[in-house]
Amino acid sequence: MQTKYTYKEIWLIAYPILISLLMEQMIGMTDTAFLGRVGEIELGASAIAGIFYIVMFMVAFGFSIGAQILIARRNGEQQYKEIGNLFYQGVYFQLGMAAVMFALCYSFAPVILKRLVSSQHIYDAAMSYLNWRVFGFFFSFTAVMFRAFFLGTTQTKTLTLNSIVMVLSNVVFNYILIFGKFGVPQLGIAGAAIGSSLAELVSLIFFILYTRHRIDIRKYGLDKIPGIRWNILKRMLNVSFWTMVQNFLSLSTWFLLFLYVEHLGERSLAVTNIIRNVSGIMFMVMMAFASTCGSLVSNLIGAGHTDCVPGTIRQHIRIAYAFVLPLAVFFALCPKLILSVYTDMPELQEAAVPSLWVLCSAYLFLVPANVYFQSVSGTGNTRTALALEMITLVVYTCYITYIVAYLKLDVAFAWTSEIVYSVGILVLCYFYMKKGKWSLKKI
Repeated sequence: MQTKYTYKEIWLIAYPILISLLMEQMIGMTDTAFLGRVGEIELGASAIAGIFYIVMFMVAFGFSIGAQILIARRNGEQQYKEIGNLFYQGVYFQLGMAAVMFALCYSFAPVILKRLVSSQHIYDAAMSYLNWRVFGFFFSFTAVMFRAFFLGTTQTKTLTLNSIVMVLSNVVFNYILIFGKFGVPQLGIAGAAIGSSLAELVSLIFFILYTRHRIDIRKYGLDKIPGIRWNILKRMLNVSFWTMVQNFLSLSTWFLLFLYVEHLGERSLAVTNIIRNVSGIMFMVMMAFASTCGSLVSNLIGAGHTDCVPGTIRQHIRIAYAFVLPLAVFFALCPKLILSVYTDMPELQEAAVPSLWVLCSAYLFLVPANVYFQSVSGTGNTRTALALEMITLVVYTCYITYIVAYLKLDVAFAWTSEIVYSVGILVLCYFYMKKGKWSLKKI
């Protein structure tokens, strides 16, 4: 099977993405590690509010994936000047969407969470977090366009530097604001939200300064800031709209899982938040290679090398397994060591072990599933990717509703939903890439 990239070349593109994603995961890990030493209510509330925020954020992230696909295609075609237009139209759109999401969250989040969350303590803490966290929309929505630019042009080392800066900022801000250091009032869960939003502001400032001083802005058409060009924005939305919907629906069903678990009790929710963060480590490693695969698939098609796409996909699955499976085995064999990072409560650690074992086994299927799914998106067939995701999410939602909401099984059984989801999306995407007419897609 033909390939264009060596494993070394894939690694050189993927490892900065890997580092950047792991650093971004450290934002959530930092919040959880600090709040896990404040109390179970704060730990559980940060899960509900954090996922609610991520659901909104993933709409913007979905747009950036579409923008990244287009940027990668123009990069493969060597139409570098077009990249600047795509970038700036994306920034305009993201800022407008940030304002809309901010207004919607402030207006409707209290009503939505009040109806969905059974514990008054969890609700109060979640709103305390969310009221400050939504300010981060303006910074994170804009920053993902820079991420799309650097991924699409395969200049991924910048993402590593940015993520290190953001995580260090978050650690400092959280330490000061959560626990009230250096004369600052002790803000608890609200401090975690403020710290994360400030870290996203620092990240955006870094991206702007780095791009201005270290990137050939004339080559990519970034030296002149254009006005809004509706024809370009429309073309971007033709690709991005479907990834926006897909990301929103995907995270919404995950939010539903957390709401179901919240009805099992505050401890079950705290366990789920811990497992979510442990999962994030392996998930980000996997997504680094999946994202690289999606970008390289788009570049290969743009350069006319469609025959190399199947081999490239399999390369990424093999290299992703090589990194993820040893991590999964280590986490399964040393659960207390891993869980102690997130909480110092022995009974909470003990309750989380079965869920951790289930999660580790799920990555046998999650790795190939995500690589194939990102490859489908990388072909530009984002509407097809949404359709495949929708079919899988219907099955996923029925499954979690039955075993968690209806049967009220232990929280460990809730995490078997990851296996159900990954098997479904893997089968659908595999057959599409094998039989579909993806090579004919023009964007």
